[in-house]
Amino acid sequence: MLSKPSLAVRLVLVLALALLGAGAWAAPAGDLDLCVYGGNSAGVAAAVQMARMGGSVLVLEPGRHLGGLTAGGLGATDIGNSAVIGGISREFYDAVIEHYRSTYGEDSPQLEACFGGFRFEPHVAEAIYEAMLAKEGIPVWREARLASARVRDGRIVEIVLEDGSRVRARVFIDATYEGDLMAAAGVSFTVGREPIHQYGEQYNGIQTGQSTHQFTIPTSAYRYRDVPESGLLWGISSEGPGELGEGDNKLQAYNLRMCLTSDPDNLVPYEAPPGYDRSRYLLLARWLHLRGPEREEWRQMPYHSIPMPNGKTDTNNNGPFSTDFIGSNYEWPEASYAERQAIYERHLHYQQGLMYFLANDPAVPLALRREAARWGLAADEFTDNGHWSHQIYVREGRRMIADYVMTDHDCLGTVAVDDPVGMGAYNMDSHNVQRYVDDRGLVKNEGDVQVRLPGPYPISYRSIRPKESECTNLLVPVAVSASHIAYGSIRMEPVFMILGQSAATAAYMAIEGGVPVQRVDYDALRARLDADGQVLSYTPPAGQVRWIDPSEFIPGVAMDDTGGVTKGSWSVSASANWRAIGSGYLHDNDARNGKCSITYSPDIPFAGRYEIFISAPRHTNRATNVPVTVTVDGVEQPTVRVSQRGEVDADPFVSVGVFDLPEGSRVVITVGNEGTDGYVVADGVYLVPEEE
Repeated sequence: MLSKPSLAVRLVLVLALALLGAGAWAAPAGDLDLCVYGGNSAGVAAAVQMARMGGSVLVLEPGRHLGGLTAGGLGATDIGNSAVIGGISREFYDAVIEHYRSTYGEDSPQLEACFGGFRFEPHVAEAIYEAMLAKEGIPVWREARLASARVRDGRIVEIVLEDGSRVRARVFIDATYEGDLMAAAGVSFTVGREPIHQYGEQYNGIQTGQSTHQFTIPTSAYRYRDVPESGLLWGISSEGPGELGEGDNKLQAYNLRMCLTSDPDNLVPYEAPPGYDRSRYLLLARWLHLRGPEREEWRQMPYHSIPMPNGKTDTNNNGPFSTDFIGSNYEWPEASYAERQAIYERHLHYQQGLMYFLANDPAVPLALRREAARWGLAADEFTDNGHWSHQIYVREGRRMIADYVMTDHDCLGTVAVDDPVGMGAYNMDSHNVQRYVDDRGLVKNEGDVQVRLPGPYPISYRSIRPKESECTNLLVPVAVSASHIAYGSIRMEPVFMILGQSAATAAYMAIEGGVPVQRVDYDALRARLDADGQVLSYTPPAGQVRWIDPSEFIPGVAMDDTGGVTKGSWSVSASANWRAIGSGYLHDNDARNGKCSITYSPDIPFAGRYEIFISAPRHTNRATNVPVTVTVDGVEQPTVRVSQRGEVDADPFVSVGVFDLPEGSRVVITVGNEGTDGYVVADGVYLVPEEE
């Protein structure tokens, strides 16, 4: 793998590339076929695909590391439905499996913990990306930061880097999270949230009615509780959030994914950052104490850790005050690299202070303080950056405005494009955007939206290339043309790799055909994508029926998990087997901590004896001892432990017993995860009356 060469060497390399041969499409003789700007997951996939097709390619990475977020701590891959991950994206996750198998053995806990390739340590991901590029002989210039793009007749002729280097190519791919090259080329883009009326969407714009990651217990926003004259606690805006459904130019919060460990031989304790100010975290302390020891959340940490191989974690935001630095990233997309470094450092110091506060400050309840101090940064990760990720989590930057804009209509399946170059499957997911004081003096968060989808959906080729009137030799597989809320589903690392590969395929075909990227023959493009293992459509396997409406379970009464009341941190999945209820299900991330539960309260239409089933799509990683409690008119029945483990095509319904239920009785069914030995899944409940 090439590191960044000197300016003189780079100029020689560009001149040498310019002498390699001539190309069609009015391009200057001998330019690179493809220049990929951005060495994240999408950029690597794009470069590998171009090299495999026989084209010349150069990767320019503005930072020092490859892999973006995938190698930057996001080891718990957001999937949605693994069946739609194909091509080079699938190769990456297969390489994760092979790494843990070959390094630790077929029966190793590391191989089991990698969760079918979708969980991995940061350094493992980066090494795989390095190996993928090295295998194809693809050069990488690191710390190669864009200064400008020279555009002539609607084509990028060359780009100029901050050190004066110039790179010419027939086609360019902007793989950055921010859309930097796209903007430099004069392509239309937007930043922030569209109003709901712009595209006729349900979930865009300002969302003040959402309750996820919210201060669910009334919490005073003032330094002295309920005393406005004392001023607001740090991080709370005095400005109102705006009207429901209105648009703005604000962004969902960023953070740094943390790789933590409790292994004392590999643990680096949290340290206070420069200029540490404990007053920044007093709102958190207030919230932690308001929960009270009598509440179930008392011992719940204000972050979410998912186990990784070798005893590490991928630790992310969770709750109303956590690792997301709400409101501190609005300038990021259009900031200079120097300005972004300052914003990164603000986020780093905020998060360093948060973890130090949790582990050391007497304002934190003792049980939580002890639990926080039991963990620390993994010493063998991010070794050149103080063991903190070098990649800020850019959940959203600029978004291109192309001939087709993906919206929540696409995600919800009410429309479907006919030119797919990949598929999305994850729920529509936006983190909080604002923290403010309401008219009662209480602190509120705004912007978090979690909307599950009915299934995978196609992503249009028109959404990854600009309008022909703006630029004819650029493809944009990351800052795609999508509304804010649709981007919240598309913005998953497996999808970025898929779109990166498809973009490079289209780039090669544009060069070969001597046409703008907008005029690539789609049928030919699709044929090549199919041949390369991309998944462009999805049909449930034969014999499987997915997402049945609860009203279709007759006789009896069925409820989807969407009708239940949850506690704790559940994640949404859309992978299902036959007869799954509703449109997806929940899982507890294998937490095994007793903090996750879901409660169903179905209506009983007539008196009788009912057999009660819980629905949980099967898998070999499910718990065998899930606690289920049934309460009838206030009388709690003995807790039953049931198994959800099994092959994926097994019947998902598990009986918890037969009960006499009076008409109109109040029945409460609670599924929890205390003391469990695997994933706990909640898909719904089904009450079947016994035949007389």
